[in-house]
Amino acid sequence: MLQTSELTYQYPAATPIRFPDLAVAAGQALLLSGESGCGKTTLLHLLAGLRQPSQGQIRIGDTPISELPPARMDQFRGKHIGIVYQQSYFIESLSIWDNLQVSPYPVRSTRARAIAKRLNIQDLLHRYPHQLSVGQQQRASIARAVMQEPQLILADEPTSALDNKNCRQVMDLLLEEAATHNAALLIVSHDDRLRSTISDGVELTPLNTT
Repeated sequence: MLQTSELTYQYPAATPIRFPDLAVAAGQALLLSGESGCGKTTLLHLLAGLRQPSQGQIRIGDTPISELPPARMDQFRGKHIGIVYQQSYFIESLSIWDNLQVSPYPVRSTRARAIAKRLNIQDLLHRYPHQLSVGQQQRASIARAVMQEPQLILADEPTSALDNKNCRQVMDLLLEEAATHNAALLIVSHDDRLRSTISDGVELTPLNTT
């Protein structure tokens, strides 16, 4: 489902970051870890098509997304990629329910309510983003990311603000979504609790940035 080959990214006036080749099958979960500054979030942005690699290729299914022009990449991302950002982003003037409904593709109300219940935010849907705690916003972001049953789910520190109970609920949901909809799931995290849940992992090291 997800494959990368000889992927490199270079920030202006910086040493190129070279990433290991990845292969994540449909229904598989991969945990990406490593020290701060080793390029984990950069890699996630490349896989989401939010940045263009300096060289190398990224394929999602049969689509080489690293070759798509920006407009087509935006369309592909909206339909096939679910993203949980490290910092939650919402339309502040809309309720959480309306934020979950914002999509170029139809969102089923029954699915939105079911996912909200799984994440224990069903009683918060009428609230606005600023009325939620950081952990509640994180769970709402996860709900939004999986709403379209994407082919690829990318999550950047999705459990960082969650207690053990909510961490388990979030991981159960993400793993179930990947298995049920044959999606590739890639999680970037420093959270050691996830190591007992996801057996497959890749650790980026400072050597990858030289």
